[in-house]
Order: sequence, then structure tokens, then C-alpha cells
Amino acid sequence: MLGSLKLIYQQLIDEVSDKYYRHLYYSIDLDNRLIGLIGARGVGKTTLLLQIIKHKIAPFRNNVFYFSADHIYFNQVTLYSFIENLYLTENITLFFIDEIHKYPNWSQEIKNLYDGFPKINIIFSGSSSLDLLKGSYDLSRRAVIYHLPGLSFREYLNIETHQELPIIKFEQILSRQHTLEQTLSLLPGIKGHFQAFLKRGFYPFYYENPLNYYQKILSIVDKTIFEDIANFYNLRTENLRIFKKILLYLTSISPGTLSIHKLAKNLSIDDKTLTNYLNYLSETGLVHLIYPSEPGNLSLRRPEKLFLNNTNLQYALESTVAPSSDLGTLRELYFIQSIRNAGLELFHAKQGDYQIFQYHFEIGGKNKTRNQIKHLPDAFLVKDDMLSSSSTSVPLMYFGFLY
Repeated sequence: MLGSLKLIYQQLIDEVSDKYYRHLYYSIDLDNRLIGLIGARGVGKTTLLLQIIKHKIAPFRNNVFYFSADHIYFNQVTLYSFIENLYLTENITLFFIDEIHKYPNWSQEIKNLYDGFPKINIIFSGSSSLDLLKGSYDLSRRAVIYHLPGLSFREYLNIETHQELPIIKFEQILSRQHTLEQTLSLLPGIKGHFQAFLKRGFYPFYYENPLNYYQKILSIVDKTIFEDIANFYNLRTENLRIFKKILLYLTSISPGTLSIHKLAKNLSIDDKTLTNYLNYLSETGLVHLIYPSEPGNLSLRRPEKLFLNNTNLQYALESTVAPSSDLGTLRELYFIQSIRNAGLELFHAKQGDYQIFQYHFEIGGKNKTRNQIKHLPDAFLVKDDMLSSSSTSVPLMYFGFLY
């Protein structure tokens, strides 16, 4: 069986795509002994691990091994004994473990390996639901965690147009210390690219089979609910159907509207259960929960708005129920996914739509006015369908360059 795992490893390395590299490819510090790569299904974690091995590791050392923890072999052999054996017999010291959340008791065995074998380095990938702080064993002090989101608009443009457009920092976008306006004006069909990105390309597997893109997104939704959520939270099948109802509900409401009590009543469950379910969907990368900006303990607040995780997911789910996409929802969702996937926190604001740090943002079309934020300092209009920024307004698409 070990021979089979070695064959799989070599075949995957040989076949991994070299057409583009995600932003984390350049920023993961491989000197750390324990690294976790966390992200929702379909965002490209496996490809990233294999690219790192092929181009950053394998040319310089041969004591590396990759395997997936969901292989049938690990129904009979523990992760701990497998790694221990390869270390002692073949001097393998760097292990890449994919799909680690599929292996029971993973956190204890990884901790024991880390503590017991100081020459072993481990890089693992797992589901978004695997927040290490929730584990039974304290890996948070040992592991460096990287979060991999879906493609940004910048990454999408680089693939589509063969450019090397750089990341622009949040503060640079607001202060206009960048050349995005000039750069984008020179790209033919830039507005068409933006509209296309809202519909496709967030998940890198779009480039593998564009015709079945939405079907694969819907398959990811089902696997996340009926495998990841079911197993991680130990829920019964009849409860799991509610999750799909919640997601479909989000395709039919105005931008982010949320009434916990009303939705719970419609689903015939209590408010507490619905709140737990929404948290599960958020943790597994299917929805965004937007909390109010008021001070106090975040865990005691109820979310003010609820969105699907990204605009491609919005379109995919809508394809099953056929409503037309609400432009306001798409604008706000693009802004939210761009901000949060860049690692910035975002809150629902009492004035304007959203607050990030001390800044307030109102999202709208090119004719949007400042009426709702005119008395606020550090307030910006975020406008769709425009390329030029000013001291008080920023084009919506600019926020897709944050990562």
C-alpha cells in the first residue's frame, strides 16, 4: 500500500498545473515546523501544496513525502505510525498531508509527532471548519496557519490577461497611492472582465472544466453540508436539509437582509438552533455573517446581515431556482468577499453600509450620492461601473486587488 501512495504522489507532482500561482505560494514561510493551510472546498489547497513541493522543495531535497489523509490506507494504519515509520526507515523529514480533517484524532497525533520528533516538519491542509483553536489539543501555539480563499479579481485578471498586476494595500486604495486607474484603463474590456468574474473564476477549478462549473460548485455545497458539517458537528440527515434551505433562501432576499426569528420560524426551528447553523455555514466557507460595529463582546451579538460566501456561489445556487441576480446584492457581496478574503474585518455600520477600522463605506452604482454618509469623516462611496477614484469615492473593482 505504501508503494501505491508513492505512485499517487509522483503522478500528482508530474501533473500539477504550472499555469499560475496563488498569492500564498510566495508568502508561506517554509521554515516553520508546523504549517496549516486552511480553506473552503475547491479553492485550490491541493494544487498549492503540490506546486510548493515541485518548485520550492523537491529541486533541493529528496526527503519529502505527500499523501492525503482520506486514503483508505489510514483505515488500518495510524497517521502517527505511518509518519514515524517513514522517518525512521527512509529519513523522510518533511511531510505534506492533504485533507487532514478527514482523519479522526488528527490533532492529537499531529501534536505528538511535533513534540516527539523535532526533526520532522509537517505542512497540512484542511477544511475551513478546522479552526485549530477549537481542537481538543492545543496546536495553536505550535502551528502557523494560512487561510487560502478563492481567487481575487486581481488573480483572475492575471490569469485571463497574462498580466502580473500587483497587490494593492487597503490604505493605498483609499489614499489613491497607486496606479490602478491608469493600469486598468489600458486593459481592453476591463468592465467585461469584472462582470465575468462575478459569475465565474472564484474557484480555480473553473479553468479545468468551464462548462460544468456551476454543477461542480453545487457538488461542493452538498459535500460541505453532508460530509464536512455532518461529520464535524455530528448532525443527522434530516437536520442537514435545513442548511440547503438556508442557502437557497439567500438567493431570494434583498442585500443581506436577515431576521433570525423570522427565518427560524419559516424553517420550523428555534432561534438558537438557527444561529448555530449559520455559524456552521460561516465556518465551512458557505456564508458571510456580518455583525454590527457596536462595541462589546462579538460572541453576544447577533449578525445584522447574511450573504452567501461569494458571487459565483450566488449565481450557481440561483441557477437551480432561476431568479434574476440582484445587482445590489452582487455589489455588496463582491465588496465583502474582497475585504474578508484579504484578512480584514468588516462590520455593519449604523450610517453607511459597512465599517472597516475607522472608515465607513456606502456601496452603490455610479450615480450613488453621499446623503447617507455626508456627515461622517473618513467615509467613502464605493461605486460600481467606474474606474476613476476621488478623495471621497472608490471604484468597486479596486477592492479586488487586496490579495
